[in-house]
Amino acid sequence: MARQTLVLLISSIVFNLCGLFASGSDDHSRPMILPLYLSSPNANWHHRQTFDGRRLQRSEPNSHMRLYDDLLANGYYTTRLWIGTPPQQFALIVDTGSTVTYVPCFDCEQCGRHQDPRFQPDLSTTYQPVKCDINCNCDKKEAQCTYERRYAEMSSSSGVLGEDVLSFGNESELVPQRAVFGCENIETGDLYSQRADGIMGLGRGRLSVMDQLVDKGVISDSFSLCYGGMGVGGGAMVLGSIKSPPDMVFTHSDPFRSPYYNIELKEIHVAGKPLKLNSKIFDGKHGTVLDSGTTYAYLPKDAFHAFKDAVTRKVNFLKQIHGLDPNYQDICFSGAGRDVTQLSKVFPQVDMVFTKGQKFSLSPENYLFPHTKVSGAYCLGIFANGDSTTLLGGIVTRNTLVTYDRANDKIGFWKTNCSELWKRLNDSNAPPPVPSAFDGRNTSVEISPSIAPSGLPDTIIPGSLNELHPYRK
Repeated sequence: MARQTLVLLISSIVFNLCGLFASGSDDHSRPMILPLYLSSPNANWHHRQTFDGRRLQRSEPNSHMRLYDDLLANGYYTTRLWIGTPPQQFALIVDTGSTVTYVPCFDCEQCGRHQDPRFQPDLSTTYQPVKCDINCNCDKKEAQCTYERRYAEMSSSSGVLGEDVLSFGNESELVPQRAVFGCENIETGDLYSQRADGIMGLGRGRLSVMDQLVDKGVISDSFSLCYGGMGVGGGAMVLGSIKSPPDMVFTHSDPFRSPYYNIELKEIHVAGKPLKLNSKIFDGKHGTVLDSGTTYAYLPKDAFHAFKDAVTRKVNFLKQIHGLDPNYQDICFSGAGRDVTQLSKVFPQVDMVFTKGQKFSLSPENYLFPHTKVSGAYCLGIFANGDSTTLLGGIVTRNTLVTYDRANDKIGFWKTNCSELWKRLNDSNAPPPVPSAFDGRNTSVEISPSIAPSGLPDTIIPGSLNELHPYRK
């Protein structure tokens, strides 16, 4: 099977963004809701305000775009973004561990075959290059600012920086906004072979889509992600704030601890019993980081072995079998049954305990993935990390609304059916249209398996960005 590890690499974005982005807008800060679900293009989505007897309230009217992907089948979730006038559409991987948003450029010297045609600046009447000056790295002609990102599996993306109108579909409450993005000239590795067009950076940094929209005053400084469950897919992304459910579990997220979205994890309990570990184990290097662009989860070695042993003891009546790839010693169990909704009757509950004793419970689908060759068998989706960082990828937050409240330096977790979330937030029961008649792109829903690149910088140094990146080969 594919595997992810952590390696420290350097990715350079030498660019001073002071004064680059115009701020100030008369628009009110409204949340923008972008569903991430696996469904038929003709499916009807009916509005519903309650689910499982609980109410999820919206602070503003919502908007959405349809997507087609799945965490384990594809290794990522994507959202639709339209760039330019008239709009050119792209399927971008949702990545909280990256800052730059980028798409393949029309003149890319080395770009793979992706889901949509490459971006053509000449066809956009609103496109402007970010002109070269002393504050950025310049292209060979010394005319345009450039960016470069390198990832641990030796994939990379590099190109020029441009500015254009970004829009999010006809149903968006957010009007199109000008923003800076990357236009790729070269991509290698997984970036070259993946089906998705590029990356939508939601991390911290002035090139992040979030930071640019917040700086303009068009959304509040918060966003949420909700990934669908095992074998279902689906979910939603909310840009802007929503009123948190009363039983949402929050933990502090220190923006000075690392440039990433971290949480204060202190203990892990398996079947109600804490793992015998020093709580400082989850605070090594970058601490405990949430990264939507990573498929699985990675614990420091001692924590992983304690977790593996605790789960194995609780399911000792199951037969332990080999995984798909003989190169890796996956921890897999057969005989658990094919019905994933019944896994909690076989596998133990796992709890994450935060600094002030807040407890958030994980279902088996949050730490298991199905064995694709043996029916009724499942493997641990949590692995040992060669680094002291604790990295929690998308598998840990399936069927969980995760709110990144950047304004208040906290992150919240709320168990829910993410595939049904849009039904509770959406007032419309009709499929969303494309932004305009100009959109005639390929809308194939088949995306080849791959993993989103995701940057985890060590420190922010003026003129550079150091990356710590999990990856799949």
